[in-house]
Amino acid sequence: MAAATTSMSTTTTATRTRSAGTDARRTPLASPTTEPKINPLDKELADKKITSPSVAATASSATTPTPATTAPSKLSNATSQLKEAAEANDEPPASEDVIDEDTFAQILELEEDDGSYDFSLGMTQAYLTQAKDTFKEMDEALGRKDLKRLSELGHFLKGSSAALGVSKVHHSCEYMQNYGKCKNATGAKAISEDVALARITTLLGRVKTEFDEAEIYLKEWYEEHGASL
Repeated sequence: MAAATTSMSTTTTATRTRSAGTDARRTPLASPTTEPKINPLDKELADKKITSPSVAATASSATTPTPATTAPSKLSNATSQLKEAAEANDEPPASEDVIDEDTFAQILELEEDDGSYDFSLGMTQAYLTQAKDTFKEMDEALGRKDLKRLSELGHFLKGSSAALGVSKVHHSCEYMQNYGKCKNATGAKAISEDVALARITTLLGRVKTEFDEAEIYLKEWYEEHGASL
């Protein structure tokens, strides 16, 4: 009886061993590394040699160098200067008239009746000489970045231009007077010295052209009326 029991135990153990072996063969072993899931869209784009947005973003962030910490500051300063320059450029539209005819007509009314135009002619000649000398002084002051002097010269030429009716030069010189005080064209807002100098540099070139137009106009007017300027 003991021998039979021992035989049955041995048989049961053997059966369990074979069963465990069978289960082991049926259960696949875990792979050392897990295979990553492939995004079907990424695979399709890869087959077409096109990088998906997600992959491109990852690659870009990995390869793009980090900007220097000073870059945002420089960009901010440049943007601020451009904005300030744009705000400073608020000059009212220039007059289309080279000469204010009403003002010039009032000067002509002071002439003698002999038709010589001596009074207005002398006044005009003095103005033309004065303006050319003033432009030379403006060039020198601009070279020194002397805003105070530029403002004074603008004020000076503004007055004599207005007296003769040289309207464009009159208005431009008024803007120069304001820029020299680090104000915008109308004098309503403050601007930096750099912006003021930049505006005067542009303005000075323009006002010289406006003066040339006025000189041609006046010379032609006097020639048409039998006088020489």
